[in-house]
Amino acid sequence: MDLLNALVEKGLRRELPTREEALAVLATSDDDLLDVVAAAGKVRRQWFGRRVKLNYLVNLKSGLCPEDCSYCSQRLGSKAEILKYTWLKPDEASEAAAAGVAGGAKRVCLVASGRGPTDRDVDRVSKTIEAIKEQNEGVEVCACLGLLSDGQAERLRDAGADAYNHNLNTSEGTYGDITTTHTYADRVDTVNKAHAAGLSACSGLIAGMGESDEDLVDVVFALRELDPDSVPVNFLIPFEGTPLAKEWNLTPQRALRILAMVRFVCPDVEVRLAGGREVHLRTMQPLALHLVNSIFLGDYLTSEGQAGKADLEMITDAGFEVEGTDTSTLPEHRSGGGCATSVCGDGEGAGACSGGPATAEKAPDVQAARTDLVSVRRRGAGTDLAPNA
Repeated sequence: MDLLNALVEKGLRRELPTREEALAVLATSDDDLLDVVAAAGKVRRQWFGRRVKLNYLVNLKSGLCPEDCSYCSQRLGSKAEILKYTWLKPDEASEAAAAGVAGGAKRVCLVASGRGPTDRDVDRVSKTIEAIKEQNEGVEVCACLGLLSDGQAERLRDAGADAYNHNLNTSEGTYGDITTTHTYADRVDTVNKAHAAGLSACSGLIAGMGESDEDLVDVVFALRELDPDSVPVNFLIPFEGTPLAKEWNLTPQRALRILAMVRFVCPDVEVRLAGGREVHLRTMQPLALHLVNSIFLGDYLTSEGQAGKADLEMITDAGFEVEGTDTSTLPEHRSGGGCATSVCGDGEGAGACSGGPATAEKAPDVQAARTDLVSVRRRGAGTDLAPNA
């Protein structure tokens, strides 16, 4: 297919595809799916080989968030029956993190619900970072605490944080339909603050909230412009008790096409398969490893994930290997803080696909909602039960 050949060539050159090409990937038929995966897989292997980076989430403070993000089980007014607890103590968080590191995780992601941290919260998280680093040599720590105020990113960096996560989630044009208590611009500002402080910026999206193909391409192109080192791709987990509980818009095939599109737009960036993979990809998860080079191990913030042992077996059985702490995740040209514009291409990229956008066949009816696969987390941080790692 001319489209895929053109995208592979651009990916190997770290050149941005056109919007039309990105949209064409999302419009490919299920008959072409394996060709799409194989093409994006060539780009993934060029920059990351067969390594898979493991990340482990520690939910420092669960529930009772004042923000109204429609996708979130921790939102203001959520009736989802999730775990609710206040801040974990540094030693509790360090113990939770150690379980993930023992399972092979290279990065620990510290997450807390809320609009953004107070200065006291930053002090608390700083002590937690120090405790984790002291107990786990070589582990990376990423903080995800919401909107940052001036100077907070620098304080987290000085405490030993390696990265900061703040997702754009959806396109600027549809952001107001998902969240009203803060703006898309607020999120962009926090990503820029993390970048400016010397933290590795991590920012991604949530697919499956009823967005259009154009919305998906908009947010991925916006992420490319922000130039984060890692891009988590989440698939909506439709929790009962949230406004998006009835949004079951994804098939495994569509989820794979979305991941392929992200890889083509962000060829040399850590693309992470994040929340919702078990719910929407199901038995096709191993195919996604040909597109992403990073996943979460075990459970998520408020939902249970696939057993950690099953994650590791899946990686091995698919012919991949867990990335060690002594290996740099990013290609050498990115390790100095991002990709140079002169190399990556500008704006819409150079050149269009000679074959033009692919013609989409009629999409099949969306499958029946698999509510049985949405399982609220009842173990690990905030409980007396052993974590899943």
